[in-house]
Amino acid sequence: MLALRSLAFNLCFYAATAVIALGCLPALVSRRTVLGVARLWGNTTIWLLRHVAGIRVEFRGLENIPPGPLLVAAKHQSALETLALCTVFPEFAYILKRELLFIPVVGWHLSRGGMVAIDRSKGNRAMSLMNAAAADAIARGRQLIIFPEGTRRPTNAPPVYKQGLSHLYAALGVPCLPTALNTGLFWPRRGFLRRPGTAVIEFLPPIPPGMARAAFQGEVLERIETASNALLDAGRAELAANGHPVPEPGSSASRTA
Repeated sequence: MLALRSLAFNLCFYAATAVIALGCLPALVSRRTVLGVARLWGNTTIWLLRHVAGIRVEFRGLENIPPGPLLVAAKHQSALETLALCTVFPEFAYILKRELLFIPVVGWHLSRGGMVAIDRSKGNRAMSLMNAAAADAIARGRQLIIFPEGTRRPTNAPPVYKQGLSHLYAALGVPCLPTALNTGLFWPRRGFLRRPGTAVIEFLPPIPPGMARAAFQGEVLERIETASNALLDAGRAELAANGHPVPEPGSSASRTA
């Protein structure tokens, strides 16, 4: 049953993605309409998760989101938060690797939406170019979303926070919103199964600008990891109670799943 439900969701998700990406090509006329398409994609995915896969997406701490330009630092375990966060912030901009802009159709939307792309081929210049693009986005009142670890990480992986986050925090002078989650339990990276339950994305109290970089890096890591670990514990307990325990890393069950 779990495998069939997961298959149904995956088929519906990729079909919806194709329809939205192609059907909304006229939205490329402006950044604002492209962001509207992204919100449509995110809300469609959340609906499919609830009604097909049995996964309810819950946002907590919405009252902690300050108005105006903002740096959002989110844990990254799944594709789920990439789509769900689009529905929360009115003028969001993701910090992403430049190669994503070359994906047919989807890359066109990313580019037209004013995402901040990092060109790693530029070496040492990549950081200064990212700073300039990020500063422009902040000047326009946007909310910059960054995944401090740079890529999706397994739920059991130790944290590896890169220096890009603290670099931006020091350069931009805006609050940072730490964001914890447990989404990888329900929509795992590189996994087929979609386990039913409550996927939580929690916005923690913002960190005001002005902290020293090293102190900020330690503070944001501590906040996100502590809250994410608590959400993961609660999520594992829910899955076990519903008969869908998460296999331990390295077990035969995790390899076949």
